[in-house]
Amino acid sequence: MGLATVRYVIDASSSRFTVQAFATGILSAFGHNPKIGIRDYEGEIQFVPETYDEAMVQVAVRTGAMEVLDEMKSDDRKKLEQTMYEEVLEVQRFPTASYGSKQITVQKLSDDLLVARATGELSFHGATQAHSLDARVTRMGTMLRISGEFSLRLSDYGIKPVSFAAGTLRLKDEVKFNFELAARMQEKLGASG
Repeated sequence: MGLATVRYVIDASSSRFTVQAFATGILSAFGHNPKIGIRDYEGEIQFVPETYDEAMVQVAVRTGAMEVLDEMKSDDRKKLEQTMYEEVLEVQRFPTASYGSKQITVQKLSDDLLVARATGELSFHGATQAHSLDARVTRMGTMLRISGEFSLRLSDYGIKPVSFAAGTLRLKDEVKFNFELAARMQEKLGASG
């Protein structure tokens, strides 16, 4: 008899998911590198606990639910968020971004600590690209803690460079995502094999 696959669901209220943009241009020394909180997302993880076979991850993000986390004047924040929604993310045309793994390899560091490498596809802003990422996974009873970071180039997803202050401050093409996710066990899905 095969081993049962277990399903975990990401708990966004106990998780943190951010993206860091980086400024360039004449005024970049005075500008800041905006940090954006990703607020509305869901996802699930599945694997066979004893072997980590049949591992998969899927995450979907609603692009219209992001907010600038930096301290700044309310008007500046509104302008930056409006630019982000309308010109960068085009949330009306592309309301979601998603990631689905094709393969996950797991290295066990201890009984409760793993390093996982997910290779899959990221669909964002109307484009789909192969994307790999690494994560540290801590098993805590019926909960997983998953942390890591990855970068991507906006131009790979058809996003044009954005500038502010008449072009004297621009955002670099590369942005860095950082995640600390909590996922809770939901159910065993039956035996494999």
